[in-house]
Amino acid sequence: MTQAQLGAQTSAAIDGLAALVLVPLGATEQHGPHLPLDTDTRVAVEVATRAAQRCDALVAPAIGYGASGEHEGFPGTISIGSQVLRDLLVEFGRSACRWAPRILFVNGHGGNLSALADAVSLLRYEGRDAAWFACAPTGGDAHAGHTETSMLLSFAPQAVDTDAAVPGVTAPLPHIIDDLRRGGTVAVSPTGILGDPTTATAEDGEQIMAALVDDLAAAAVGWTPDERGRVR
Repeated sequence: MTQAQLGAQTSAAIDGLAALVLVPLGATEQHGPHLPLDTDTRVAVEVATRAAQRCDALVAPAIGYGASGEHEGFPGTISIGSQVLRDLLVEFGRSACRWAPRILFVNGHGGNLSALADAVSLLRYEGRDAAWFACAPTGGDAHAGHTETSMLLSFAPQAVDTDAAVPGVTAPLPHIIDDLRRGGTVAVSPTGILGDPTTATAEDGEQIMAALVDDLAAAAVGWTPDERGRVR
């Protein structure tokens, strides 16, 4: 099967097609003054689309809202919360698995992890072959810094306002996590940046993206979900 976007197909075209469905899951939240609100969704869609070409998968329309409460101190952020996200993913999986033999949520936002793991665990308990994959680069900084800025520079440079990029808070996450939990991102970083986007390059971004695509393609083919439904 040639890789295809699910939303562009007809019902008749996929009738009886035993394809894995990749479901990009992102967020709508602040990413500093230089990155778009849909950064996490863009990353999830790009990783899923590239990987689908290597594992005979359909790519579902993205879920562009998540659990982003830590960023609600900034305009533009829209969070649906962990409980609503969990319920949404459960109902999504129950419906999609009526015709899709396997679904794999491709997650681009760390704040979604709790809801995602709970939802997929329930789906698997109910006998549905669901799993999830985290677009979490090894050694990446926390938010809107070098890592995410480099990634967008590699595949969506027009979306990055490099002139507006400024260094953010670069303290290790364990040093700021208590303040972050109490007051959200705005309590530790007035710019919303946790990292340094001024060092970002498209070359670094392409290497990061390539590694994520490799990992996702291998995980989709190997299909060994752990006790929480994660594949890697």
